[in-house]
Amino acid sequence: MANKIILADTSIFIDHFRKSDKSNSKLIGLYDHGYRFCISSITEYEIYYGAADKQIEYWREFLSDINIISFDSNAAQAAVKISKLLKLKSKQIDNADLFIAATAISNNLPIATFFERIDNLTLID
Repeated sequence: MANKIILADTSIFIDHFRKSDKSNSKLIGLYDHGYRFCISSITEYEIYYGAADKQIEYWREFLSDINIISFDSNAAQAAVKISKLLKLKSKQIDNADLFIAATAISNNLPIATFFERIDNLTLID
């Protein structure tokens, strides 16, 4: 899957940011296997919301070459379907994770994440 575009969940970037040895992060492992990344606008929100003021420039630079995919009407409809299925299984997830998963599904993108499997979501390890 060299040069395959995948949607990276917020957790992948946070894991990378927090590791002192960045080469051991999942992000670097995926990059080394030829994956390239895009993110959901929800991930963009989560990163900047959680960043301290002194970290903002780091994240701007880090994300400057990463395509950001908007949470649109198709993603909203996918989120509704996912949410209803998860509710039937009593396995709801928080809205941010739901919206990120829906963005991946509505754009036919595999996702790199640490969160639980959702039907029709292609996970990349």
